[in-house]
Amino acid sequence: MPTDDLPVDDLLEERLGNALHRAGNGFDPDRRSLAAKGEARGRLLRSRRRIALTGSVAGLALVGVGGALLMPRTDDGRAPAATSTSKIRTEKHSRGMSAADMIRALERTLPKGTFSDEAGRPSDDPLGPYAYAVHDDGHGKAAVSVAVNLVDPASPQAVEAVTCPDRSAAGYDACHTSTLGDGSRLMIFQGYEYPDRRADTKYWYAQLLTPTGRQVNVSEWNAAAEKGSPVTRPEPPLSPAGLKRVATAAVWRKAAEGLPKPRDTSDPTTTWRTPADGEAVLDTLVSLLPADVTVASRGDDDQEYAWVIVDDGEGRSLVQINVQPNMGDVEGQLFGGAETLPDGTEVVTKKAPGEKGGSGVEMWTADTIRPDGLRVVVSAFNADRQDAAATRPAPALTLSELRAIATSAKWRSLS
Repeated sequence: MPTDDLPVDDLLEERLGNALHRAGNGFDPDRRSLAAKGEARGRLLRSRRRIALTGSVAGLALVGVGGALLMPRTDDGRAPAATSTSKIRTEKHSRGMSAADMIRALERTLPKGTFSDEAGRPSDDPLGPYAYAVHDDGHGKAAVSVAVNLVDPASPQAVEAVTCPDRSAAGYDACHTSTLGDGSRLMIFQGYEYPDRRADTKYWYAQLLTPTGRQVNVSEWNAAAEKGSPVTRPEPPLSPAGLKRVATAAVWRKAAEGLPKPRDTSDPTTTWRTPADGEAVLDTLVSLLPADVTVASRGDDDQEYAWVIVDDGEGRSLVQINVQPNMGDVEGQLFGGAETLPDGTEVVTKKAPGEKGGSGVEMWTADTIRPDGLRVVVSAFNADRQDAAATRPAPALTLSELRAIATSAKWRSLS
């Protein structure tokens, strides 16, 4: 069935799922599996941060922080926070596609079947166009998502996202790259949600990068959710050929219309900074913690992200941080109305409910961006994990303490 020129369905009003990132893109890795997440997972999350920031303004990208990148989904596999409203926006857009269009396009590119738990974002959403659905082709339910972005095709992140990771470090079944007739690069990855294979959930995705910088990510699982849902079928519904067909569908060109033009990293006036090492981020975070807390547990991703469990004598509290260079292109999207410090750093602080479904969980966040594009976002929770009930009235760190950590000059030396 053709996928070009899909009609705008102004009457489509699907109820949305619970908070995902989204993005991320986003991007809040399960701390218990950080050690098992290999190079493949890290690469995908990093590539997703511009595809899916988390739904909250102060959300962590790539984790989610936010949300990714990752990755317009949360670690519990539910629909993204950015669309966590009662109804999808259905107004017409002069460019690109509406949320309803994105959902309909995803459904039309998938095999025949039934759909549930749809969620979407329009082309003009600051977090970027995205669609998610639980698809059942008669052989079992499967979560499927698509995210579209514009990137500098010459940037290290864009190139890395379509390069197969080292198999010795990533635990996957297959990974193939190819160059298409129009010069686009395509990677098909067939792996597992947990590289340590503690669950049988398979995670397959296609990553497309066109010469003009259009980036399309199609992800699928052999379960109705990324995590916390039993396997429903031996494999995800799309074969490698099917992933290629969906990722290369012409309809995603329209989805990319109106997206902000990415920074040109080939421009000699552009300073492209190397992502910070995760271990260095962790060590710096620990050095900036208040003196009245002790570190009960700690960990980091291979780049940019780290977490600690702290205790101030009144209970354990999760603190997570993401340090991302080259993020100047999200400044206008996420930092409108922010406080501006004398050195040009923009700061947003926020208190919001947790994004993983834990009863009573509060997420307090300080989100900052420097004039050179360095973004530091740090969050604290009133529990030691987001998907469990709160264990204390408030996080162990105050907003002022989080703000002091995020604005520290120490972060400048890491990238």
